[in-house]
Amino acid sequence: MKHNNILKLAAFAVLSLTISCNGGTQNESSAIVKPLYVSDPVDFDTDDPAIWVNPNDPAQSLVIGTDKDSSGGLYVFDLKGKIIRSKTVKGLKRPDNVDIAYGLLIAGKKTDIAVTTERYTHRLRIFSLPDMKAIDNGGIPVFTGETGAEYRDLMGISMYTDPSGKIYAIVGRKTGPKNGGYLWQYLLTDDGKGNVKAGLVRKFGQYSGKKEIEAIAVDNELGYVYYCDEQVGVRKYYADPAKGNEELALFGQGDFAVDNEGIAIYKTSGNKGYILVSDQGAKQLKVYDRVAKTNTAHPHPLLTTIKYSANQTDGIDVVSVPLNNDFKHGLLVAMSDDKTFHFYRWEDVAGKKIDVNR
Repeated sequence: MKHNNILKLAAFAVLSLTISCNGGTQNESSAIVKPLYVSDPVDFDTDDPAIWVNPNDPAQSLVIGTDKDSSGGLYVFDLKGKIIRSKTVKGLKRPDNVDIAYGLLIAGKKTDIAVTTERYTHRLRIFSLPDMKAIDNGGIPVFTGETGAEYRDLMGISMYTDPSGKIYAIVGRKTGPKNGGYLWQYLLTDDGKGNVKAGLVRKFGQYSGKKEIEAIAVDNELGYVYYCDEQVGVRKYYADPAKGNEELALFGQGDFAVDNEGIAIYKTSGNKGYILVSDQGAKQLKVYDRVAKTNTAHPHPLLTTIKYSANQTDGIDVVSVPLNNDFKHGLLVAMSDDKTFHFYRWEDVAGKKIDVNR
């Protein structure tokens, strides 16, 4: 699979935060991390980015970002944040979150895809990469049969590729039931006509009811899904439907000044790394250990807080793959509320320390 080949490249980019014994970081300071690039502005309202790593030439990788409006779109940027007009998709009905999957078998060909949630039509929109051609037959309805107010208003999405290569979309919404079933998981397959179809495989996920659930992230290698129950914390489940719907952890409680929002996973060799969560309104990231700690009340400890320039961040994405001379150790993209996305070098986010054992 292309996805596995991409992850192998990450072994060359094991640049990490150096954590001291007391749980702080040796390079933590009040300094604000600045982006290397700020993207061209979109028309209305940026919300969530996703990074597509070009498996043939990482320097030609793309960033796809949502413009959240009733006449919104999916903007495609190069690695300097410049809009690629020929690939940008306009006319979407309030696209919210976007994510990437590699190698979905369509018409006998493995195809990389970008999937976004279109809130006002209650549909998933799916586009092939890198050409950004629609392969969804006009959109795939989700949360069908739900009648509660805003129960079908799509928000978060994350893609899960299981060890056998099956690809799933895990979808969230503006609101839903509190006792499980807030998230719905769909298996994506070829409809036999060169488009994607989706089959519902499970409903899962607790919800506090305090605000909403928007940001979702899946760890393909470890098999977990994380999502932000805003103003509560980060919830953790198995990504594989066969492993059941038990909540495995709730962490980050009390760590956020405002809302826990965007979530992404920076992966290093040996299945180590970090879970990053944006603290919306506080212009900072909370960094948690990707490796769960056993026999503790909060299995993913908070390691550090990083202050950065992006404001009111809804969505983030990160990769640990070396892309080009600008992003030798990976790229973090964060939405900012001035209609832009900020592109950060991982070494600027993490500091200058290289921990070869991490």
